[in-house]
Amino acid sequence: MLTSQLPSRVEPYKLAARDERLEGLVALNQLTRLVEEAGDQTGDCHVVLEFGIDEQGRREIRGHLQADMLLACRRCLEPMPQQVESRFLLGMISDEALAGELPASHEPVLVKNEQLDLLTVVEDELILSLPQVVYHDEKECSVSPDQLVSKAKGSDDTKSPAENPFAVLNALKSSGALKGKK
Repeated sequence: MLTSQLPSRVEPYKLAARDERLEGLVALNQLTRLVEEAGDQTGDCHVVLEFGIDEQGRREIRGHLQADMLLACRRCLEPMPQQVESRFLLGMISDEALAGELPASHEPVLVKNEQLDLLTVVEDELILSLPQVVYHDEKECSVSPDQLVSKAKGSDDTKSPAENPFAVLNALKSSGALKGKK
């Protein structure tokens, strides 16, 4: 079933029994946890969800999502375009205790009262798919390579010999200021 906007809630067991396919868009600015994680976003996430039952009788959702986002460069903090994409396989469970029965290839998704909140599922997968670190290419970044090197305060590039930390004591001892004091 092709929809322009992905429905927010579905009955996944019925969709799995009929081998339904949902395809649609989710507005990125609707996903509040994603906005908290990645900043304000515009545009949509394209989502494809295929509901079905595998050979072992498990109800599952095979999904693919893709979104063009603006993520902050970790050097200059300026937004840069980044494509976020994910393929995932979810196993439907009605109780959290059943999550351990799923194979490692399936991520559990909790179905409450035969309803599934698709927006939460999409948001979770988008957040998990965000790159951990985003950088502009050095040539495109507004922070120059010289600014990336940290220097000690007041230091210059010429190396001076290291001072002896006991030079002051040695000078006092030589002048006789420390004689006779214990």
